[in-house]
Amino acid sequence: MIRRFGEAVKTGQCYTFRPGVYAILPRQTDLLLTFQAEPLPELQLPGGGIDKGEDPVRALHREVYEETGWHIAAPRRLGAYRRFTYMPEYDLWAEKICHIYIARPTLRMGPPPEELHTAMWCDAAEAVGLISNAGERDFLRRLF
Repeated sequence: MIRRFGEAVKTGQCYTFRPGVYAILPRQTDLLLTFQAEPLPELQLPGGGIDKGEDPVRALHREVYEETGWHIAAPRRLGAYRRFTYMPEYDLWAEKICHIYIARPTLRMGPPPEELHTAMWCDAAEAVGLISNAGERDFLRRLF
């Protein structure tokens, strides 16, 4: 059984299934994170939705680059969690299956190409308390 985090399921609400991939990116005692300014300001693990027909690892590489400007290497899947949420940027109620990976950030190519994202390095121990999403915090707590 997959763990669920976040809002309770709303009775009668239709949810769109939306799988995604998210990366824990350590470098020494720090983590590479992304700050998303809108629709709500949040500090997050870099990642996002897997496009239809896209390989999850390929999606992970794409999403990390789009949100941080970095390339990664050696991704390894740690697990997954489930989340039911409203996504205002898509006007969508989603059942998200969030696959969490750990990988090594290898090369900064420049600023994040995706608007409204800023790459940030943060002390791993501090990141646990700063990450906005409870599911991501749980994975970080278990690692650090």
